[in-house]
Amino acid sequence: MSATKNHWTRRHFLKATGTAGLGALMASADPLKAAAATPTKVPARPFGRTGAEVSILSLGGMFDIASNQLMLRQALRWGVTHWDTADCYQRGSERGIGKYFERYPQDRPKVFLVSKSDARDPDGMTRLLNRSLERMNTDYLDLYFVHSIYSIDELDDSTRDWAERAKAAGKIRFFGFSTHSNMEECMLAGAKLGWIDGIMMTYNYRLMHTDAMRRAVDACVKAGIGLTAMKTQGGGSVRTDTDTEMEMAGRFLAKGFTDAQAKLIAVWQNPDIANICSQMPNMSILMSNIAAAVNKTELSVRDTGLLQRYARETQSDYCTGCTNICQAAVGENVPIGDVMRYLMYCRSYGDRHYAMEEFNKMPAGIRRRMATVDYLKAEQRCPQRMAIGRLMREAIKELS
Repeated sequence: MSATKNHWTRRHFLKATGTAGLGALMASADPLKAAAATPTKVPARPFGRTGAEVSILSLGGMFDIASNQLMLRQALRWGVTHWDTADCYQRGSERGIGKYFERYPQDRPKVFLVSKSDARDPDGMTRLLNRSLERMNTDYLDLYFVHSIYSIDELDDSTRDWAERAKAAGKIRFFGFSTHSNMEECMLAGAKLGWIDGIMMTYNYRLMHTDAMRRAVDACVKAGIGLTAMKTQGGGSVRTDTDTEMEMAGRFLAKGFTDAQAKLIAVWQNPDIANICSQMPNMSILMSNIAAAVNKTELSVRDTGLLQRYARETQSDYCTGCTNICQAAVGENVPIGDVMRYLMYCRSYGDRHYAMEEFNKMPAGIRRRMATVDYLKAEQRCPQRMAIGRLMREAIKELS
């Protein structure tokens, strides 16, 4: 998931939603009530060859949804019909969705509902699926993922058999996996299986132009797999330290959107990506992302070139998830990729509490070992030339 950290004003939202919704929005002094009246809807795209249509913007549920019931209502009214959560998302995510469907049961058929399982074994997946269904007050999920795989070896014939039984029982419609690490390898392998309906992967302006990611996306499209992009902000807000950054920010603002919105638009310009999953914990971010989704302005070749140049200039600041490289250099018991992701949650998303919570779930012995490892080989092999040793030490200090 990706959270755009900007404060989109009501004036900008009016501009983005266009004149068709302008009168309705201006007719009320209450911006939320007025915005809900706009006829503008988030567009939809086919989800692979499943036959399902999904909104190009997905509500990511890694926050306290229980306290954001109005936002769920507004998201649905604006056409955000794809909702994504997971059994391991705490702070009321699944239960918040369940609270909503308890109050508005008529809205359940309007939502393409997604959840995920941390378990890999059939018994564990059954237990977690049943718990998710109970929490969310629903009899079925539209899509169920095995959560955050590192390798396709985490799925086997027993996984396929389980998915077929869950579909036959009417508990899930479609099945797949999410991946933050080694995404391209997982996607290529998943495309060969023949029984994966959907994949959710890290995908952004830093990754989308690489040969490896292009091959992976092409393979999935040929296999009929629906693709959901997450982590689309590519490490957070654009800084203003260089001429490239200033030029890029100026061009985007002149076209009427922020750099955060431009990053979403860059992903949507690839028609092979069904939708973007974004964490939207408040109305400001929701409105900002919707404004980007309904905006008809496309990024020019110059715009996308600037994004690529910025990605090259700042590559050492961003982990691209190729953890099979760095972890092989230091040993599998040092989860470099996970730690880099927790740092991203803390620094880019501003969610230090969640980052600390996840970091401290790692066994104490592994956390102690992290402080003594020599990361030189990992740094030498890192395609991004990241200062892995320094970042690992900073993570220990900031997240312990």
